Amino acid sequence: MTDRRVTPSRRGFLRLGTGAAAAAGLAGCTTLADPASSDFARAATTQFRGGLRRRGFHTDATIPDDVEVAWSHPVNTGDHTAAKASFVRVPADEVRSATGDESATDRLVVPGDDGTLRAFTPDGEPVWASAIEQATRGIHGTPAVAEGLVYIGGYDGALYAFDLGTGERVWRRKLGDAIGSSPAYHEGDVYIAVEYYTPSGGVFGVDADTGGGKWGDRRVTDHPHSTIAIDRDAGRLVVGSNDGYLYAWSYPEREFQWRFETGDAIKGPVATYNGGAFFGSWDGNVYRVGLADGTEEWAFETNGMVMSGPAIDVGRGVCFVGSHDGNLYALESTSGRELWRYGTGGRIVGCPATTGGRVVVGSKDRSVYALDTSDGTEVWELELDGWVTSTPLLTEDGIYVTERAPEGADGPPGHAYALRPP
Repeated sequence: MTDRRVTPSRRGFLRLGTGAAAAAGLAGCTTLADPASSDFARAATTQFRGGLRRRGFHTDATIPDDVEVAWSHPVNTGDHTAAKASFVRVPADEVRSATGDESATDRLVVPGDDGTLRAFTPDGEPVWASAIEQATRGIHGTPAVAEGLVYIGGYDGALYAFDLGTGERVWRRKLGDAIGSSPAYHEGDVYIAVEYYTPSGGVFGVDADTGGGKWGDRRVTDHPHSTIAIDRDAGRLVVGSNDGYLYAWSYPEREFQWRFETGDAIKGPVATYNGGAFFGSWDGNVYRVGLADGTEEWAFETNGMVMSGPAIDVGRGVCFVGSHDGNLYALESTSGRELWRYGTGGRIVGCPATTGGRVVVGSKDRSVYALDTSDGTEVWELELDGWVTSTPLLTEDGIYVTERAPEGADGPPGHAYALRPP
């Protein structure tokens, strides 16, 4: 086993460059006010992969024995082949609190690479649609929802807050040249990885109410597409980057701790569990790295690049992750030992999601799959029109996915789907 730890720099946080003038208010401020007084209970669960640890583990969901399309809406029109944004579902009580409408039901929010953020009822009725300022490559991240606001970053380099009830834009914060990652909300602050054209990157924290700058670190190089994970038990904030490193800061202090080197870009999200960070690299490996000190605990080699983010079954201690080789792998979380693999007909770029008993994943063969987690047996396969590169949202009444535009920018749009039992 190779130890790829890199000794943290003692130069302190890098100041923001002149090319980030719009984010200059973040420079020189490395911590939030009085972090020790934080109430950790105020963490939004309505965000990418179900929470700050990005595990994709949905204990309140049921995967049916068969599904069909209940409704769909066009959302994706571009030809960028990266993973597409995914649904979040906002509980009815949170919607009622935000809108004052006691009859309001759950709300589904999904962005598209057409640059529009949309809200629907569970029956597929549109509630509102709001666009970011520049639609080039649009939105690829998944929203975080808290305190009546919907937070999302766009490829125009800005972080946005929209009103949950009306879709009205509350604030826009220009942070860099592009944002392809998903925001993390905790304790009244929103954290996001940001890209610069140079290429370089940064990780920022802004005030959730105003978008005002509170923390920033520009030591991340190349383009960080990876989504931040925050593990409060381990006291770590971690994110990967195209430079091949996984970066870690203490949390809530946000002091840089270590970086871990892989052989190629880390483009997918990071999941944390039991003191470890789980992630894939374009060097073809899935890694578990110790959150405390950045030591490699195991590496599992696939037969292709790994952009998919792991789903963690915390009850059984199993890590599910896809690869460009078309396989979904089930790995023992403590050792990395392969338990089983299931081959699809195309690359797996998006993240799987699991209930414990079953796991759901999309593939570039244009299908969504549900598998039995005990042995990888197929439960069902549903073919859609485009590459399924989003992360499935699993709920008690259905599964929600999005697809890439089937023929790219010159053809018909890709859709957002609600899948339910026939």
